[in-house]
Amino acid sequence: MAEPTAGDIAFACMRELVDELHQGGVDAVCISPGSRSTPLVLAFARHGAFDVRVILDERSAAFFALGRARATGKPAALVCTSGTATANYLPAIVEASMSNVPMIVLTADRTPSLRGTGANQTIDQHQLYGGYVRMFMETGVPRAHAHAAKMWRTLARRAVETAQTGPIHINMPFEEPLTPTGAEVDLGTTDPKPPQNLTTPSINVESFRDLLLSERGAIVAGQIDDDAQAVAALAEHLGWPLIAEPLSGLRVPGDALSAGQALLGDDRFAEQHAPEAVLQFGRTPTSRATQRFVAAAARLGVIGERPADPAKAAKQTLSAPEGAAARALIKLVSENDGTWLKEWRDADAVARGALDTFLDGEKQPFEIRVARDVAAAVPDGTTLVVASSTPVRDLDFAMGPREGLRVIANRGASGIDGFVSTVLGVASAGSPTVALAGDLSVLHDAAGLLWVARRGEPVIFVVLNNKGGGIFDLLPSAALPENDALFATAHEIDLRALAAAAGIGYETGTDLAAFLKEAPTTATLFEVPIDRARAVKRRKALKKAIASALSAAG
Repeated sequence: MAEPTAGDIAFACMRELVDELHQGGVDAVCISPGSRSTPLVLAFARHGAFDVRVILDERSAAFFALGRARATGKPAALVCTSGTATANYLPAIVEASMSNVPMIVLTADRTPSLRGTGANQTIDQHQLYGGYVRMFMETGVPRAHAHAAKMWRTLARRAVETAQTGPIHINMPFEEPLTPTGAEVDLGTTDPKPPQNLTTPSINVESFRDLLLSERGAIVAGQIDDDAQAVAALAEHLGWPLIAEPLSGLRVPGDALSAGQALLGDDRFAEQHAPEAVLQFGRTPTSRATQRFVAAAARLGVIGERPADPAKAAKQTLSAPEGAAARALIKLVSENDGTWLKEWRDADAVARGALDTFLDGEKQPFEIRVARDVAAAVPDGTTLVVASSTPVRDLDFAMGPREGLRVIANRGASGIDGFVSTVLGVASAGSPTVALAGDLSVLHDAAGLLWVARRGEPVIFVVLNNKGGGIFDLLPSAALPENDALFATAHEIDLRALAAAAGIGYETGTDLAAFLKEAPTTATLFEVPIDRARAVKRRKALKKAIASALSAAG
């Protein structure tokens, strides 16, 4: 019998690791092609139970894994060879870390003896991602011994457990030869899995009691990862208005305000309805109006897995799952049915009516109208992935309450990078997927469109093309003569040609709402041309129309 080579030993060890990852719930792996990772990628490919995606561009692969994990809640595995391939994963790891998205990053490496020698494709991969990973471990070169199987499976269990709250990084040096010959390898036996600790830790919310006694309070809900409905139940129990972003999952009929951003953006209303207390759940609020509202509260409490308080205004913070915390808070105080909530809801109805009347009268599309219409038109069961910059803010402003829609966005670090690949990763989880993005978000991740889109699920990309970054026309830099060149990044790229190069469908100039109601058969880019200068004017006119309606209503 032939002696096992280094490739045989490494492959045998990786089979143990990979199978235990599968047992822990990992069902998808994104592979960036390369040689040094051969034992690991063969173990994933030959296992048979993984959705294996091979993606050329490492940054695209990482964001694809991010999207898949965000959609499923399960850790997605990410595999690459050594060298700069590993560095390209960093942007997605940063986003995953700041959004608590579960990812298991497995980077192949040269052996330690080659480091610092100038060896080809060898960089320092130790702690490469710094504090953005929940755990870093270097495995050492795989060896065959009586406890090897147990060691690799234990590592996999620990990886899955730790990755539940964010990305982890395992660096894995392999020595040549890398390809297995088929020789048998004895790695010893494995022990049964240890029993899981199912004890749920108690949450102490007593310090929030005084805050909850306020009659003029409000709840602000950003992106929530745990039982968002409990937060709505708390708002109803307290008699407080619920200002919920689409990312919270609470923009549904009967719970959250329909036009909360329009109310907070009206200076007169905001001044007259300054709250005594605000409870903020989940991520940092997206809009500046909500951020100002939260920071101006006389008493602010912030609750989330990673409490977000950039203004350092919170009197109390609690690191806990949002739903569990909300359920505990309900038990602290009795139900309140005062007039405060009615004032907000009456004004909300006025603002919603003014907003819809104005947008319905627009014959030429602009971003806020498109955001509202996309959210309303997509069928039940759809996942809407919205890009950072203006799209996520416009959706927050204009989306009407509805059931049957899940909204996802990369709001941990709030970058536009990797958007296309994130969308395709979300779609790979199986639900119908529509994306709403600006032209720069799509162009920034053109690699994802060119490599992945034609090979993936039938996603619809609704692309607002204002030939640059429209958000900069809303900032002080708009007054600068260099605004287009340095900030808005004006361009003349033909999106129809980009879609053709990617081998996907293209549409424009037809009824967007009707198009979205049809189940697509292929990935399609739907371009909506936007006049940037006109859009700025229409935003101002919309705000004025809402203010007039609120003023007239008293």
